[in-house]
Amino acid sequence: MYIILNLAPIPTFVEPPHLRDGRRRRRFQPTKGTNMTTATQSLGIDADRLGLLPAAIKSDIAAETYDGAVVLVARHGEVILHEAIGYADRAAGRPVQLDSVFVTMSMFKPMTSVAVLQCIDRGQIAFTTQVRDVIPEYAANGKGNTTIADLLLHKAGLPLGAPVPPEVIGDIEATTAAVCNMVPQSVPGTTISYSAILGHSVLAEIVRRVDGGSRTFGRILNDDLIEPLGMFDTSLGAGLRARLTERAVPLVVRDRGPALFAPELIEGVGVAAAIEGVEIPAGGAYTTAGDWFRFAEALRRGGELDGVRVLSPAILRLATTIATGDLPNSLWDYTRQMRGWPEMPANLGLGFYVRGSGVFMHPFGLLSSPATFGGIGSGSTCFWVDPDREISYVFLSAGLMEDSYSSERHQRYADLVQSAVMD
Repeated sequence: MYIILNLAPIPTFVEPPHLRDGRRRRRFQPTKGTNMTTATQSLGIDADRLGLLPAAIKSDIAAETYDGAVVLVARHGEVILHEAIGYADRAAGRPVQLDSVFVTMSMFKPMTSVAVLQCIDRGQIAFTTQVRDVIPEYAANGKGNTTIADLLLHKAGLPLGAPVPPEVIGDIEATTAAVCNMVPQSVPGTTISYSAILGHSVLAEIVRRVDGGSRTFGRILNDDLIEPLGMFDTSLGAGLRARLTERAVPLVVRDRGPALFAPELIEGVGVAAAIEGVEIPAGGAYTTAGDWFRFAEALRRGGELDGVRVLSPAILRLATTIATGDLPNSLWDYTRQMRGWPEMPANLGLGFYVRGSGVFMHPFGLLSSPATFGGIGSGSTCFWVDPDREISYVFLSAGLMEDSYSSERHQRYADLVQSAVMD
């Protein structure tokens, strides 16, 4: 239950600030005098129903469940909602802006996965390639048969946490070396053991070695994905986009109660993301809602945006198809005790969460098409693409919630979006 407190009005910004890039300015800045109700109706959207989404966000922020958010909704590639609501820093009274820069958290995992998919698209590796074929030392301690698909599907038997020193987490090579010496906690390929940090560090090292080892992973992403897609406010590694820290939203955990991850660990990711040379490919990156929309749109369009192709339609079709059957995701094991949730299928594709079918908690909403896919970040971020209804959605927030309540929030917001679709 949400209690509305007697607070000052929640800051809301609907007009975008000046954006450097002309192509993005045309995409996000509505023409003065545009009748948005008429515009949304022409796209099959009920504007009044869609208005329930920012209203719900304002209500939740007023209840202090979190601090602020930037939300973006598009249909058929046309932006129909792009608002900044609430605070980037509630304690300082600093409002969030449309171009505020957020730490991605695990919503970044799909971009790391796409870098792997690019290598597969080029024929350099395959889903069935064993990790030891690229990283020979990975074969130690019972991990020899682990495949790249196992890593993408969280079936490599790696732990949820990161039992390595904090200074190692931002060093992909050092993290991979530590993983090579680990004993898997389950037989690789048999169960879904969600790895918050380690699995995507190994995937990043695979990409780096396949690339020849001369470029950092952050540079590979920048050269092969981020800049080709016109995402000029996105970076893994502060050194590549040092100016982003000026607009960065502080990473603060609002809910300090029992949770899957300790608040200090989560907030440490925000600190690390701002340190030059640190790379956490599982989530320690910067982005804006406008930038991540471009990534989502490229995925919705089958791997192409503005004439630039980054993936083939064929590999995206496979990567966004559920490949885990009815297996549950160990990430949600704690909710069965803490929240009384039933066991749920993981519904993982080769690099993405997928909605699938059935009535159970899902951050992409119960009203979304079964093919809807995307990613979520701990207590904060979420994006999804509904390819059947041609909807792209991005949500970035300040003031992190506990993960299960955050996912329920995402489900509620997603269903509000889908309820506004009239065709």
